[in-house]
Amino acid sequence: MDQGSIDALRYEKVAAQNMLIGGKAMPAESGSTLKVISPIDGCELSTIPDASVEDVELAVTAARSTFEAGKWAKHPPAARKKVLHKWADLIEANALELAVLGVRDNGTEISMAFKAEPMSAASTIRYYAEALDKVYGDIASTPHDVLGLIHSEPVGVVGAIIPWNFPLMIAAWKLGPALATGNSVVVKPAETASLSLLKMAQLAHEAGLPEGILNIVTGKGTVAGQALARSRDVDVLAFTGSGIVGRKLLEYSAQSNLKRVYLELGGKGPHIVFSDSQKLEEAAKAVVGGIFRNAGQVCVAGSRLLVQEDIHDEFVSHVAELTKAMKVGDPLKLDTQMGALNSSDHLGKVLGYLDQARKDGAEIVTGGNRTLEDSGGYYVEPTVIDNVSPNNSLFQEEIFGPVLTVTPFKDETEAIALANNSNLGLASGVWTDDLSRTHRMIAAIKTGVVHVNTYGGADGTVPLGGHKQSGNGHDKSLYAFEKFTNKKTAWIKL
Repeated sequence: MDQGSIDALRYEKVAAQNMLIGGKAMPAESGSTLKVISPIDGCELSTIPDASVEDVELAVTAARSTFEAGKWAKHPPAARKKVLHKWADLIEANALELAVLGVRDNGTEISMAFKAEPMSAASTIRYYAEALDKVYGDIASTPHDVLGLIHSEPVGVVGAIIPWNFPLMIAAWKLGPALATGNSVVVKPAETASLSLLKMAQLAHEAGLPEGILNIVTGKGTVAGQALARSRDVDVLAFTGSGIVGRKLLEYSAQSNLKRVYLELGGKGPHIVFSDSQKLEEAAKAVVGGIFRNAGQVCVAGSRLLVQEDIHDEFVSHVAELTKAMKVGDPLKLDTQMGALNSSDHLGKVLGYLDQARKDGAEIVTGGNRTLEDSGGYYVEPTVIDNVSPNNSLFQEEIFGPVLTVTPFKDETEAIALANNSNLGLASGVWTDDLSRTHRMIAAIKTGVVHVNTYGGADGTVPLGGHKQSGNGHDKSLYAFEKFTNKKTAWIKL
C-alpha cells in the first residue's frame, strides 16, 4: 500500500448502487434511494437503494428457498471450504480498493482501515473456512442398549445488521461462522456505510457462492432493519450497534417468531493504570491508541482512563502531549492518525457532549472543538477531559467519539469500583507489574475482554462478547458457531 495507489482510487466515480437479492443486482421496488455522503468532505459520493418492507421480504424469501433447497447447506464441507477460501483470496486481492471505498464512505484513517477492514475480513473468512470441517457432533454416555447422538445443524436463515464503524470486519464476524455452518444470510448494512460491504458480497459470488445464499438489503434501519427483525422467516438475528436499537430488536423478536437475537452493543471501557507499572511510556501510547483510533468510533475503546493518584498528574500530562501531537485530517493520507466522524448527525452528537462538558465546568486538558471545518468534512479534535466524576454523563454514557475522560483513584478497591460503575461491560485494560493484582483485576472487572499491559489486538482465536448491557453471545473464535447452529438429539433404542 502506497500513497500513489491510494490517490489513484480516491476520485474514482462510484456508480449508483443496487442491492443483492437472490443473486441479482436490484434497486428498491419503489425506486427510492438514499444519498451516500462522504465524511471526508461532506460531498455526495453515490446512492444506495432505500429498501422497503417488501424488498426485505423478497430477500428473506430468497434466503429461505435456497436454504430449503440445500444449495449451500447440503454442500459437502470440503466444497464449502473451497468457496470460502476463494472468497478470502479475492478479498485480499481487492483489499486496497475495498479499503479506499470504505474510507470514502465512513472516514476511518486508511492506515488502520486497510488492516482492520479487508485484511481482517479475509482472515476471519479463512479461519471459519478452515474450521468448518473440524467441529464434530457428540455421542452421549448412555445405557448399552441406547445410542444417543447429538447433531449440530444450521439454523436456516440468518439476519445480520451491521454498523458503520467497521462494516467489513464486523460483517465477517457474522458471515464467517453463519456461512461455514451452511446457513443462508440476509445482511442489512448501515445506511451510512454500505458501499464496501456490497462490493465484498459481489466477490463472494465470484468465488462460487450459490445465488441467494448471501443477500444484501440497504436502507434505513427504521424500515429495512425493523422488517428484518420482525420477519417470521428469519431464524436468528445477529446485531452490532447501540443499546437503544438492541432493545427494539428484542421487542421485534417477541412480536414475531421469537427468533434468537444476539447483540453486541456499546462499551465504556475502563483503562486502568497502576503506579507499580514499569511500562508507563508504553501505557500512555496504548491509552491514546485505545481511544483515538477511528476517531473513537470503536465499541471496545478505552474511553475511561482511571489513573492511580500518585502518578496522575505526570501520566495525564504525557497522554495530553501525545494527544496534541496526533495528526488529524484527510483519512486517505497515510500519515493521518485520526480521520473523520461517520456522519453529520454523529458529529452533532459528539459536539453536543463537548458543549455539555463545558457547561458542567469540565477540565478540558486538550481538544474539545470541531476542526478542519473548511474541508466540509466531519472532524473533531482528540479530546482529553480530566477529573471527571463517576456521576457525570461523560463517565457513564458511550460518546463513541474521540473523547477520553480521566478519573483518579486511590487504591485497587476504588479502581475496581470505578471500573464497574457502568451499565456496560465490553472491554477493559489494566497496567500493572503485580502478578497477583493482575489476576484479582481480571476476576473482578465485569467486562467480556480484559487486556493486561496492552490494549486491543485480540485476534479471531478468542471470543468477543459483552457483560451486563453490552450484549449477549460471542463473535469470533469457535464459540461463534454456537449462534448459528441448532443442537438435535437422536435417541436410538438398539
